[in-house]
Amino acid sequence: MGTLDDIGEQCDWRCWLCDQSVDPSMSVNDDLGPSIDRCEALAKPVSKKRNVIVPERLAHRGCNTMKGAKSPVVAWPIEMILFDPAPIIQSAERLMAKGGREMVARCATRADAKAAAFWLEDRLTRLVPDISFTTKIEEGGGQFLLSLMAPRPHWA
Repeated sequence: MGTLDDIGEQCDWRCWLCDQSVDPSMSVNDDLGPSIDRCEALAKPVSKKRNVIVPERLAHRGCNTMKGAKSPVVAWPIEMILFDPAPIIQSAERLMAKGGREMVARCATRADAKAAAFWLEDRLTRLVPDISFTTKIEEGGGQFLLSLMAPRPHWA
């Protein structure tokens, strides 16, 4: 178990849920203050026996508290134009468990798809640093489909 400073440095003082910066000098009792989240979302399975490594992540106290009432959500950026975007955490969890490929969004232009792919890969490297997710863009039906891929786990 790491200290708040250790986890904060490891996470570059960014909340894993909202992706906004966390001020380490704020009170831990403030909603924007730092807290350690020991959540099982995106926990890494160790074997088929379902033993998992539950990562410690940095979160705003308010984001962490709110997560207790509902499943955690990592939102796509509002400035991106996406159609039918998939829930990021649930897609990543499914791919971590079985590997493969999953469609995560449709985009009107290749530029939008490239921006979304770049953002998603960057976001996932911070959410799940041990898994090498990749993206693929395919043109079809006048739109660009963005898919997320993960290698098949060694225990599967």
